[in-house]
Amino acid sequence: MSDTLIRLRPRNDALYVSRGRTVLVTGLDGCVADPGRHGLFVHQTRLLSRYRYLISGEAPQPVALSNVDQFSWLGYYVTVPPGLKSGFEDHGSGQLDPVSQQTLELRSSRYAGNGLHEDLDLTNYSQRATSFRLELEVDADFADQYELAGRRQWGEVSHEFQTRAGNGADLAFHYQAEHRGEPPEADGVARIQRGLTIRIDNASSPPDYGDARLKFQISLGPGETWHACLHFVPDIDGVVLEPVYQCRAFAGTEHKLDSDSRIYLREATQFSAPQRGSLTPVVLGALEQAKSDLLALRLHDLDESPREWTVAAGLPQYLALFGRDTLTAAWQSGICSRALMRGTLKVLARLQGTRQDDWRDEQPGRMLHEAHTGPLAMLNYNPRRRYYGTITTPGFFPVVLSELWRWTGDPAAIQPFVEPALRALRWLDENCDSNGDGFYYYQTRSPQGVRHQAWKDSPDAIVTAEGVPVEPPVATCEEQGFIHAARLHMSEVLWWLDRKDDAKRLYREAGEQKKRFNDVFWMPEEGFVALGLDGEGRPVRSITSNPGHSLAAGIVDGSLVRPTADRLFEPDLFSGWGIRTLSEQNPAYNPYSYHRGSVWPVEQGTFALGFYRYGLHAHVERICRAIFETASLFDFYRLPEVFSGHPRDADHPFPAFYPQACSPQAWSASTVFLTLQAMLGLYPYAPLNMLLVDPHLPQWLPEITLENLQVGDASVTIRFRRKRDGSSTYRILDKRGALHVVRQPSPWSLTAGFSERLNDALLSLLRGR
Repeated sequence: MSDTLIRLRPRNDALYVSRGRTVLVTGLDGCVADPGRHGLFVHQTRLLSRYRYLISGEAPQPVALSNVDQFSWLGYYVTVPPGLKSGFEDHGSGQLDPVSQQTLELRSSRYAGNGLHEDLDLTNYSQRATSFRLELEVDADFADQYELAGRRQWGEVSHEFQTRAGNGADLAFHYQAEHRGEPPEADGVARIQRGLTIRIDNASSPPDYGDARLKFQISLGPGETWHACLHFVPDIDGVVLEPVYQCRAFAGTEHKLDSDSRIYLREATQFSAPQRGSLTPVVLGALEQAKSDLLALRLHDLDESPREWTVAAGLPQYLALFGRDTLTAAWQSGICSRALMRGTLKVLARLQGTRQDDWRDEQPGRMLHEAHTGPLAMLNYNPRRRYYGTITTPGFFPVVLSELWRWTGDPAAIQPFVEPALRALRWLDENCDSNGDGFYYYQTRSPQGVRHQAWKDSPDAIVTAEGVPVEPPVATCEEQGFIHAARLHMSEVLWWLDRKDDAKRLYREAGEQKKRFNDVFWMPEEGFVALGLDGEGRPVRSITSNPGHSLAAGIVDGSLVRPTADRLFEPDLFSGWGIRTLSEQNPAYNPYSYHRGSVWPVEQGTFALGFYRYGLHAHVERICRAIFETASLFDFYRLPEVFSGHPRDADHPFPAFYPQACSPQAWSASTVFLTLQAMLGLYPYAPLNMLLVDPHLPQWLPEITLENLQVGDASVTIRFRRKRDGSSTYRILDKRGALHVVRQPSPWSLTAGFSERLNDALLSLLRGR
């Protein structure tokens, strides 16, 4: 695909500069002018609702505007110096534009992080002096990011302007609001105070303010320059967030956030390869972009340490903590770093449910679905300041805990999360088996709760084979798989921690659950797994992507794995760019929908690992090729949250976007790590100082090297190569610490047995020793 002109960019009508909880959204001219979309958002609150430049009352012409990094941006604007003419009657054979001959340049340099810093620089490139007024139109409205189309919460806004010595000044906006809603607060009233101070420093001429404009009177001779620093300083409920960056940050200004990022980039696995193979540049580019995107989404206020942190789900819609999203991104990126696993498990354990609160769908032991910081959530217009309406997070938390154990082999690293994981499993057992049939159903108790609380959580996500919406309670197939994997993997962890009775109980329950699942969910006439069970325990017979998760989780019987995998690649499900969420033969199919026919990159990585675990290497190659060929279509090889399910054919040389797709998206970034892990057959087992490898490299990626891959206390550099006969081999280039690298298919594989030492350990559990 690299020889085409196709380059897709989500939301190509706006520019985004972001870091952590700070996002600046502008039009293509770099200005905040559209009240329905644009603004400077911090903690999901629009602090700056209008911002544009005027030179002598006219907007300058934007000529080059671009991100430098996700958190930085540079824009060039030009105009003819006010009061000057071009000086030429004849514009020449090139029909020269006067602004290119007599130029006044405005250069805007922006840096996001705890608010925003902006450098403004004016240069007179003409040969004549000029005088003019630079005006910055500014306003603040403190809207929630989810109420831009229709305001719900209102408060009092005030502002004040004060000058300081040395051409300094402060324009401060203040906002207070309260709301009597649900009564988690003692008096039933929730209150917020938010503010924004625009602090002007180092200005070459004194500022003034009036008519909602900051004003500077400027005179420049030929070649002279003018400069001002603007700090946009948020105040979130009394906590003042000093912007991370100061003047001229492109020159190398250092901040702790940058040093923390370098720790991650330095210690994460490095990927390299000769630039040969049709998709090699795409694979390497996507891997490196994924690292950058995870850092861009890092929620620094939730950092546990420089090596323990978590991320928001995606930009711009989901700049908040989402339980299942962050767990998935942490698990999928294990081949790169364990920092995300450590930080996410800590944050979610701390926020585990402690009380019965139906409005928030909270119960003791239940794990978080989402935690927002915007005005609507903080004022309790909705329950999403801390909302628990999911069964995915409690089912997947133990899986990620066990994955951290396999990568680290460190009892101290996992010990704090063992009891939260067991409490989550108890919550599932005690609250989700509403039919008494041994399966796990979801249903909200909240009048504002999420209707569908499994992996596909949009209101119309779950439909019958006839396209009719299914009313909760529903027990979806993938959630049964996650809970099965949680039990199975936690039994292994508990055995290592010498809790053998608990380990044997969970192992036995996992086996019983697997048998029940295959007896009830398998559809022989379809050769496939049912989407779920309805409230009466009847199979929902839709053909969807959900069974791919069940397969990856190991709950599908070995005899049914191959037909399940093959069915996922039938044309009604596999678009050519990925596996659709719903068969295009279903009457409810819509390629633009969120969950009824679209393609999610995050699913493709999970499916690839599932295929690898069962030795289905041709399936692995096919899904991995699709996802990297899709990545080649997008700017920066950055996979969006979701894209359309259009078939890959002559009429559809590239897919369309889901209109509100996030990009970057945490679990779309992490999915590329998992696809590579599947192709290389990497299976860490740090408790035994072991790394299993089983590479099957395709023609389009004939060689790749992983440097500083960490397993336990050891690190290893391995080069993988595809040989002329189509088989793959590997060579250890460097190894530090005790680590056995063994060529061995996954212990889950249908094509091979366990490695001897791992087999001995697991058999001890099986026999109850």
